[in-house]
Amino acid sequence: MKPSDFESSRFGRVRYDEERRFYWFDPEPLPTTLELDEETLIALSRADAAVGRLDGVAQLLANPDLIASPYAAREAVASSRIEGTHATLSEVFETEAGKARAFAEDVKTIRAYSSALDTGLAAVADRGLTLDSLKDVHRALMDGQTHVGKPGEWRDDAVWVGSPTGGPETATFVPPIPARLPELLAEWANWHSQPPRLPLLVRVALLHYQFLTIHPFFDGNGRVGRMLIQMILEEERALSTPLLYVSAYFARNRRQYYDRLQAVRQHGEIQQWLQFFLTAVYEQANDGVTRARGLLELREEYRAELSGTRSRATDVVDLLFSNPVVSARRLQAELGVTNQGALNLLRSLEQRGILAQAGSAGRGGKNFWYAPRILGFFDDEAPDETTDTPTAV
Repeated sequence: MKPSDFESSRFGRVRYDEERRFYWFDPEPLPTTLELDEETLIALSRADAAVGRLDGVAQLLANPDLIASPYAAREAVASSRIEGTHATLSEVFETEAGKARAFAEDVKTIRAYSSALDTGLAAVADRGLTLDSLKDVHRALMDGQTHVGKPGEWRDDAVWVGSPTGGPETATFVPPIPARLPELLAEWANWHSQPPRLPLLVRVALLHYQFLTIHPFFDGNGRVGRMLIQMILEEERALSTPLLYVSAYFARNRRQYYDRLQAVRQHGEIQQWLQFFLTAVYEQANDGVTRARGLLELREEYRAELSGTRSRATDVVDLLFSNPVVSARRLQAELGVTNQGALNLLRSLEQRGILAQAGSAGRGGKNFWYAPRILGFFDDEAPDETTDTPTAV
């Protein structure tokens, strides 16, 4: 890491480790006052309005929990993709339905992310966002995965970012040394628990930036940092249903995401980071509105089509909105029907064009079906803008 690259000391300064002979970045505490420039205020206004629209649509849903799970699954796929996974949302749905897929390890990583996010949201509901809850999230994220360090524990050694084969001297960024972590994390937690009078989305952006800069774990900091966004929004009751997930925007603009974070450290460009973050919120909130409205219309279309039937087909449709991949075994477990009854339901929905065959897998050739129109609302992410990825955020 080159000290000459860090032109501003507003958000931290470069220090030298005499014992190990490398430079590292020592962040300043987050500001208690911050004047927002005109472009940031415009971005904030647009983001706030978009979040309000998303919450309004969510409240129109008779059962918003039906689609909350796929929204969260999209977030898990997008956030994990930033770190290098390649599995698609379809493969995650198929795995959850019992069908083995390619990229099995990637799917495992994504499912661990979903579990960790559930852990974080539950912790927020129970005791609020704390440092201990972040450790719980990290422990769930790293469960059963290959990693460095102990899951759920702060790192006890130096790390560096952007140099997979070199050392700290060639790295893009070297986070604080372990000796600084207790004080930095305590400052972060205190700032969060006793926040300054700043707009919520600005506070979320600052807390996300600072957490990634502190980089308290050996691995998984980027993913935990992105879960923080959902956890804070949930803690603040910003949405009645958690449907706002911004990692898809970060994944599509991955290079800019990294660059904007680094520019705060090097040049003090906080307004540009806030504008990028608020644009992500605006774009993804609008995206969430479009998907929610489309899903609501599709659900009503299906229910109207099936209204004259005496079977439990409408119950199957409701299940498809939580996971559009289904098998007879899943219907037996969730609806309490017989195997033959489940097959009859699946084949009747296939005849109506609501379901399509997804092939078979596993011992005995268990058959799977999927709902193409429902799946299309979720699994449509464009490829990343670049594959040139730093080793971590």
